Amino acid sequence: MLNFFQGAAPAYKNLTPAQFSAALRQPGAVLLDVRRPDEFAGGHLPGAVNIDVTAPDFAQRVAALDKTKPTYVYCRSGARSANAAGQLTKSGFAHVSNLLGGVLDWPEKLVR
Repeated sequence: MLNFFQGAAPAYKNLTPAQFSAALRQPGAVLLDVRRPDEFAGGHLPGAVNIDVTAPDFAQRVAALDKTKPTYVYCRSGARSANAAGQLTKSGFAHVSNLLGGVLDWPEKLVR
């Protein structure tokens, strides 16, 4: 019988900062920062593209990305990026990974 109290496993992967950092080294990876533009301007991971998950045009803007490329998503703490990762997988992105703990747990230097 189905257990209604357990949610389905997410279609994306949750990665620790070390796993996330290693995975970003693969060619063709897309790094997506889903925080607000002011947060992004305060410091972000090198090479990140900023598309605010709370913006009304989020779905339209991510639709322009290549759904076949591995996509790595992060935010401040991991909550908004988990939401964004779920949206990406539902819209057909094949390989989506979320940074657990967000930039709060990121051990490397951020860029401005």
